[in-house]
Amino acid sequence: MRENPDLDVLIIGAGITGIGVACQLERNLPDKSYAILESREQLGGTWDLFRYPGIRSDVDMYTFGYSFNPWRDPVAIAEGEAIRGYLGETADRFGVTDNIRFGHSVTSADWSSENSMWTVKALNASTGESVTLTARWIFSATGYFRYDHGHTPKFAGIEDFAGTVIHPQNWPQELDYSGKRVVVIGSGATAVTLIPSMAGTAEHVTMLQRSPTYVIPTPKRDPVVMFFSRFLSPDRVYAIARRKSIFTQEMVWNMSKKRPNLVRKWIIKTVTKQLPEGYDVDKHFTPKYNPWDQRLCVVPGGDMFRAIRKGTASVVTDQIDHFTANGILLKSGEELPADIVVTATGLDLLALGGVEFSVDGQVQELPETVTYRGMMMTDLPNLMCSFPYPHVAWTLRVEVVAEHFQRVLEHMQVRGYDTCIPVNSDPELDTRPFGDYTSNYVERGKYLFPKSAEREPWNLDLNLSRDRKNLRVLQLEDGTLTFSTSGSQSYLT
Repeated sequence: MRENPDLDVLIIGAGITGIGVACQLERNLPDKSYAILESREQLGGTWDLFRYPGIRSDVDMYTFGYSFNPWRDPVAIAEGEAIRGYLGETADRFGVTDNIRFGHSVTSADWSSENSMWTVKALNASTGESVTLTARWIFSATGYFRYDHGHTPKFAGIEDFAGTVIHPQNWPQELDYSGKRVVVIGSGATAVTLIPSMAGTAEHVTMLQRSPTYVIPTPKRDPVVMFFSRFLSPDRVYAIARRKSIFTQEMVWNMSKKRPNLVRKWIIKTVTKQLPEGYDVDKHFTPKYNPWDQRLCVVPGGDMFRAIRKGTASVVTDQIDHFTANGILLKSGEELPADIVVTATGLDLLALGGVEFSVDGQVQELPETVTYRGMMMTDLPNLMCSFPYPHVAWTLRVEVVAEHFQRVLEHMQVRGYDTCIPVNSDPELDTRPFGDYTSNYVERGKYLFPKSAEREPWNLDLNLSRDRKNLRVLQLEDGTLTFSTSGSQSYLT
């Protein structure tokens, strides 16, 4: 079956990235034809997939929302349902929804150097048929992790446990945890969201962590927004809140890199004030690594700390020896009784949705490519994606890349080009795995992704303001980003 041949752009994924890129095309390049293939039956990506209790954004919505469709709710840290509604409203408002084909999983894409075109194969889940589309460009908006399952380590004796074991990525909506003893394994953003959401309904919730994570309280409602809302228009308030949030996020990041001990002391002091007097903050909330070596976790309104103060939740820092019929035996010899164990143990990474990319029939291995400014890859023509900044909202990077993508498309149209590819002419380029995080899930999967290097343009500039400014004035034909017309060269080495 063949549908809509010769699209200008095929977007893979209808999450926050795919919708953002499609809106950029609708708003600024309305003459470009595009379609979005989404494997799920609803848009939203991560925000449709995850349905565990309390699911919420881990940054404020003034930066996580799109600049062209301001987030107007005074609640800065939004719950998953509100985010799904916002994404749906955005897609409808800008005419994107009608271009989404739900239930279509992309399996492979082959580039033809002869006619400068991608041939994309997808599976239609409702019919079981294979669908073929052709497109001049592909924008991969698939995120960075597997959607079919999360990561759960192999725990000794887990088969002996008489209770229920759940991974948050596959949360059963019918689960009744009222009056139950719950142990949440993990200390990341998912765990610190689950703890206060389940506490109070469950008999008790214990967060079991191998080592602490930086956790900081943040207001549920932005005080800057609340103040200026009294005498400024919503648009002005949003603009102020967005600039303030970007400034704050970048300031904390820069200070964490330049003066990590100062930031560490500030975080620990803030956390100590949230906890009962005499609480062992060093053991349970003081990580061994520096701030922003891993992502900081925020708790709106200090809800997790409040649950600890009330005694409905607690933190145990220890290692698992093995599961028992009634719970978990720790290395220290203590046994944690449990009716339900939630393995908030992270994600399994997946590069570009697991799609097999080939050029002229030859499969291209992503780990053998090098990323160009965190948005393109060597050996893969007319393929764009968006690798995020680690310290600010995902959407900020999406908008920077979407704007640059527009520049590239306009440049090619004016000059008559139909092919764009980054070319590395330095055989001695010192490459490394992409990403600067030390988080376990990143360490497990970073070798699945394109490599990067220390110097431009083979790295991602982590300074949002500088990156955005540089890309706006960047000479596109910079000797690395190469443009050509059909059949003028092959990109296989």
